[in-house]
Amino acid sequence: MTRTKFFIAFLLMAATLGWSQTKLIEKVSKTGDEVVIPYEKYVLDNGLTLVIHEDHSDPLVHVDVTYHVGSAREELKKSGFAHFFEHMMFQGSENVADEEHFKLISNAGGTLNGTTNRDRTNYFETAPSNQLDVMLWLEADRMGFFLDAVTQQKFEIQRSTVKNEKGQNYDNRPYGQRSELLAAALYPYGHPYSWLTIGKLEDLDRVDVDDLKKFFLRWYGPNNATLTVGGDVDPQEVIKKVEKYFGVIPAGPEVEPMKLDPVVLNESRYISYTDKNIRFPALFLSFPTIGRFHPDEAPLDCLADILGTGQNSFLFKKFVLNQKAVQAASSHPCSELAGEFSVYVLPYPGGSLADIEKEIYQVFEEFEASGVTDDDVEKFKVTMESNFINGLASVSGKVSQLASYETFQGSPNGIGNDLERYQNITKEDVLRVYNKYIKGKPSVVLSVLPEDGTAAARPDNFSPQTEGENPFPTTDYSGLTYNRPEGDSFDRSIKPTPGASPLVQVPEFWTENLDNGMKIIGTQTTEIPVVAMRMRINGGHRLDMYTPDKSGLAVITAGMLNESTENYSTEALQEELRKIGSTISVSASDAQTTIVVNSLKKNVDRTLEILEEMLYRPKFAAEDFDRIKKQQLESLKSNEKDPALIASNVYRRLLYGEDHIYSVPSAGIPTSVENISVEDAKNFYSKYYAPEVSELVVVGDISKDEVMKSLDFLKEWKPKGLTLPEMAPVSDQDKTKIYLVDKKQAPQSEIRIGYVTDMPYDATGTYFKSYLMNYALGGGFNSRINLNLREDKGWTYGAWSYFNSDDDPGPFTATAGVKADATAGAVSEFMKEMTDYRKDGITDEELTFMRNSIGQRDARNYETPGQKANFLGRIVHYDLDKSFVDDQTKIINGISKEEINKLAQEKLQLENMNIVVVGDKDSNIDALNELGYEIVELNEKGEVIESTNEKIKE
Repeated sequence: MTRTKFFIAFLLMAATLGWSQTKLIEKVSKTGDEVVIPYEKYVLDNGLTLVIHEDHSDPLVHVDVTYHVGSAREELKKSGFAHFFEHMMFQGSENVADEEHFKLISNAGGTLNGTTNRDRTNYFETAPSNQLDVMLWLEADRMGFFLDAVTQQKFEIQRSTVKNEKGQNYDNRPYGQRSELLAAALYPYGHPYSWLTIGKLEDLDRVDVDDLKKFFLRWYGPNNATLTVGGDVDPQEVIKKVEKYFGVIPAGPEVEPMKLDPVVLNESRYISYTDKNIRFPALFLSFPTIGRFHPDEAPLDCLADILGTGQNSFLFKKFVLNQKAVQAASSHPCSELAGEFSVYVLPYPGGSLADIEKEIYQVFEEFEASGVTDDDVEKFKVTMESNFINGLASVSGKVSQLASYETFQGSPNGIGNDLERYQNITKEDVLRVYNKYIKGKPSVVLSVLPEDGTAAARPDNFSPQTEGENPFPTTDYSGLTYNRPEGDSFDRSIKPTPGASPLVQVPEFWTENLDNGMKIIGTQTTEIPVVAMRMRINGGHRLDMYTPDKSGLAVITAGMLNESTENYSTEALQEELRKIGSTISVSASDAQTTIVVNSLKKNVDRTLEILEEMLYRPKFAAEDFDRIKKQQLESLKSNEKDPALIASNVYRRLLYGEDHIYSVPSAGIPTSVENISVEDAKNFYSKYYAPEVSELVVVGDISKDEVMKSLDFLKEWKPKGLTLPEMAPVSDQDKTKIYLVDKKQAPQSEIRIGYVTDMPYDATGTYFKSYLMNYALGGGFNSRINLNLREDKGWTYGAWSYFNSDDDPGPFTATAGVKADATAGAVSEFMKEMTDYRKDGITDEELTFMRNSIGQRDARNYETPGQKANFLGRIVHYDLDKSFVDDQTKIINGISKEEINKLAQEKLQLENMNIVVVGDKDSNIDALNELGYEIVELNEKGEVIESTNEKIKE
């Protein structure tokens, strides 16, 4: 019996017996140490499934509505509908104005979004618990009262927005088109997985509003949806509210489960394309497998892990360790109806993709010869256990899992069974699925080629079918009519009034200052048995200023701490971590080196033993250094092909000027990285890794006494008398100019606009107040800049502005990726919005919105270990008192319109902005010239192209 037929039978029985409209189906509680998410499951008369998770650990509520419809319910020549609806359903409904979803939830200090994949669409909000009525009212209105609000104008704007999303995330991004080509080659013509969720632009161009309305009527009824509410709630109150807001919405047409035959390839299909945005060629192999929750999914995931995850994996050792490739990995993503086992290699330039393909098959042979060990399987099991537990860190994480299990398995009680199937994998299972799906089996082989003449692995032998009759079942959309829900006992046009805001408690924390100068701060939280640590060693790229011709040294040194030590090889070190499901990673950025540690509580001591080994006894082996340096060099050269990275790096160079260390990215530039030796890295480590410039944050299920015993080794770290250098001041340029980097035939242009401010970070001073000032201009979805460029013009997927300072003054930046033919218009609108805001100031409505939105965010700031770590990290680094949160609240509530406007006049320095545009020069130069700014043409490295600039002046 299908899920829908069961509901109908159940509801008929309920009606016969005179039951009330909502019935409890099941209730699951936590009784011990088992991995489970407690919940209650109900069904309304209209078929809506309601799942409630009660969790009073934070004053938050997360609401998720998952519709069992994704791109798999679309048809040939009508792709992209489900994703399009994700956009359209934020455009208002009968009782909710256009863009009011974002405005109302943001105004309440919450966050919201929607996502679409092949098999489902979900809409979700997280907000303080007093906002539950508002969240349910919003979701019910777009479920039951949406279609009358759909207009042709909204349709056209969102069609343009989706096109910009396609341009930004696929067409203008390195390797961005690979997924579309792989899908078309792997799946048969007409199969709903043969196109991407975002759809084909030509399909969106041919449809109209009526097509989309029919799609909505067919798939978005309450009987095809799961409403999941989790957090600081009373289940009985939730039921009453859900009945109130959703109860009158009539059920939609019956929805039958979709079942399609497995994909079978008769021979390997070779396809290729040239990507002008890449330096590294790439080879992708994709084998058809099975759908999600199939018995073979877990062992196939384990196989992917053994072949291509970690530094002891077959692919890493074959390609990356041997310096043949910058990346090599395997994965096994599964959807409801099918899955793909994928292998990819990004070889260094100059290699042969034909040879790479042969070597991939050699990897398979080596795997067969060595077999699967119990140790391999056990490491994977521990990793999966850690992943499942860490997924419970937030109420949104728990709710999304409940919703997913209910949607695809018919019961929210899936996490225990899901974990169990991974824990029950045997090495025989892994070998069985390898033989069944991979060994000797055809695949789709995609070669992605740079513009350097690299040849494909083999000549193309397959072209996806583009015309013909649809061989797959179609949906009958005839006879669908919209019946406006009737029978409300309240006025739905009136927005619910939230109750009093919940009292948000700043986490209690402890501190410890070691004799060697190291500062430690921590908080204990017992929600899940994990411990997270974050060590900040101040300095980072900033210290490269002592040897600017070796910029990138801080990043390379940090990378070397992830490699071999005196007692462990690189592979052995990573394997030790995998055995206990822990991770330790070291990286460097502009102002710091960061060590991030994550561990299950039961394995903290062993994890910290490994941290001690990495921190105190790095080996700086020559072979590790050569590989790390080569990867960094090649990545930097690759960045010179990526339009977004070109824009950011050129912008950075213009902001700081060539003599400032921050004019160079933290990873350096090719000429500086070439100068770095392994001895340089050793010296950087010896000089600048010191306890007196280090801070450690500890968050998790561990007390101060417990953790300090395990951290005893840090007391042995000897201070070095290190002080950090002062940064050179940054000079403003004399006037606002446009700096143009030509990216031939780019479908989008990347824009960066800004200057370096005079404000370092502060928690309660001018910097914080300037953050408040910018919120209405470009700091949120409903800001002037985003509403103009995205929602009104349809030129971009998103446009923002922000201040970004640390210990030293940082930049104010406005940024967007826009469609190519709107480049000059977007620059003009950016400048217009900033000019108008500086001239006319903030409105009363914007000031109130800012106060509500930012002032009520605290409920979301301390929920997860990561959020707590960020909060505590600010306290220890900037030496803040716990009361700084109260001080910020006073500033938010008390800052006047006049003070905001004065900050806008002072901090929006429109006369000396750097405007960077990376896009097609030929199609944009005339319109850019009309803006009246001096135009300077640069190459992708930020160097002036003299001859071209003479022509521009003429």
